[in-house]
Amino acid sequence: VNVLSGIGLAPARTLAAQLGLNPARTEATAIGGNTPQWLVHRAADDVASGAARAVLIAGAEAQHSERMQRQAGTGDPPGAGSSVDPDPVVGDQRPGVGPAETGARLFAPVHVYPLFESVLAHRAGRGPAEQRAFLGQVMAPFTEVAAAHPTAWFRQARSADELSTVAPDNRLIAEPYTKRLCAIMAVDQAAAVIVTSLGEARRAGLADRAVFCWSGADANDVWFPSARPDPGRSPAIAAAGRAALGAAGATIDDIDLVDLYSCFPSAVQLAAEALGLALDDRRGLTVTGGLPYFGGPGNNYTLHAIATATDRLRAGGGTALVTGLGWYATKHAVGIYGAAPPPRGWQHADTTVDQQAIDASAVEAVLHAEGPATVVASTVVAGPDGSPVAAPVIARLADGRHITATADDKDLAFLRGRSLVGSTVDVTGKPPTYRVTG
Repeated sequence: VNVLSGIGLAPARTLAAQLGLNPARTEATAIGGNTPQWLVHRAADDVASGAARAVLIAGAEAQHSERMQRQAGTGDPPGAGSSVDPDPVVGDQRPGVGPAETGARLFAPVHVYPLFESVLAHRAGRGPAEQRAFLGQVMAPFTEVAAAHPTAWFRQARSADELSTVAPDNRLIAEPYTKRLCAIMAVDQAAAVIVTSLGEARRAGLADRAVFCWSGADANDVWFPSARPDPGRSPAIAAAGRAALGAAGATIDDIDLVDLYSCFPSAVQLAAEALGLALDDRRGLTVTGGLPYFGGPGNNYTLHAIATATDRLRAGGGTALVTGLGWYATKHAVGIYGAAPPPRGWQHADTTVDQQAIDASAVEAVLHAEGPATVVASTVVAGPDGSPVAAPVIARLADGRHITATADDKDLAFLRGRSLVGSTVDVTGKPPTYRVTG
């Protein structure tokens, strides 16, 4: 899985050598938190077809240690000076943002996911402060799961108030998110799984430890956030979930364990709605504790969820559903696992028709416009002292096209603590800025 820590360009080949393996191929993935689950689908296809006997999927991050080294001024990155040829890259390598997002300086996930959150809050009739309190209630159970997980980065249960209350050790990042509602990537965590056939597992004397890949599906939402007709919904998760469950001959009510990708609360809510899960579902929505509490090891979080679900299925039986997403709730993968063999054999579900419909729903995003627009999604980015430093919006022009713009500096103080969703702004300039008009 794509590694963000500085370990060189051939992590798969290096790992194979360290393990004394001589595999038929070594590969690394493109960026994306969907890729661990996508790799399982790909491996299961290869094993089922006979193209591979066994596939080792691994990912690791040491961003905490790397940060400590930088602060201490000691040591070189593990891959420094390496002349090894890079691993071939697999997966969708398209960038996560386009010119519209770039013009509004929307690069960081911590600035984009709050835009989705504003849509969800507006739909529920909540302002930023109310939404923040609500999110504390949604995410507090995640901390309890992390507190009980042996490899979680933060093994501490926290109350809803501890997550949602702005404080010196829990500063506002971007409305409505505090630090404790955001993924933490500065962790040292690794996970690996082996995908193979039951026959190979028997030959290795490990059949009694086997957990089965039942089905999987992949789908993308409209690629660039600015072009999504409704940034507060994920038709791609709905399509992939529907396809994976259908291929397994199951419904969401048949699933015993659930892990929803949880880089930010909006990702959890988008997936829950798409899959027909209540946010207070009795099964819980995570097996690890999620990226803000278990830890967010770069692109590899979902492999930890798969490994944890595997352990729990071994111990208690039943079925599990795991989701992964990449970029800005863009690339999605849904997998179904079971303690018993799949009733229909491994199934890689087809989402082609759904994907065509999703792609066709894209709204044209323009780079320049003059005049009024209605805000679709908004956030206010806070500096270290809590004062507003930016307030990007996605807005709908009178002709239905979208434009992404940033606030005129004169309005920043006024925008503090506010949501502009549903308001009218006046857009002008290149790159676009806006003034609040209604």
